[in-house]
Amino acid sequence: MTLEEQIRSDMKTAMREGKKEALLSYRTLLAKIKDERIRLRTKRPITEDDVLSVLLTMMKRHKESVEMYRKGNRPDLVEKEENEIIILQKYLPRQLSETEVTQVVKQVITETGAESLKDMGRVMGAVMTRLKGKADGKMVQNLVRQLLS
Repeated sequence: MTLEEQIRSDMKTAMREGKKEALLSYRTLLAKIKDERIRLRTKRPITEDDVLSVLLTMMKRHKESVEMYRKGNRPDLVEKEENEIIILQKYLPRQLSETEVTQVVKQVITETGAESLKDMGRVMGAVMTRLKGKADGKMVQNLVRQLLS
């Protein structure tokens, strides 16, 4: 079953169970996937990686919203955004620990021959390609910066 099919199935379950907030989340997610499908229509069919990219983008936006709502002292909206994050996390791959990410970063630094912060872009590109969806970009960036310093 593809990610999109799983999301549709979960949406139907939420509909049957009367979970209105979850249903809205699933519908929004499917709308974003449909937008991506329309955007890519002329180039190629949508793939699982494209669906994963949509999930990652939505996850990042919700995390940013949580931070902003916390600063604005809006616990009601923080809770809503955190519920959205919980739904999205079901479809993302297992997140790697900081130790696992550090190992990958060290391996990429060795492979690319990076020596200083000037090589950060090259290392970040290679690491994020390998870890797509498995690690937070901010954590990876901090580790790369720390190891290249």
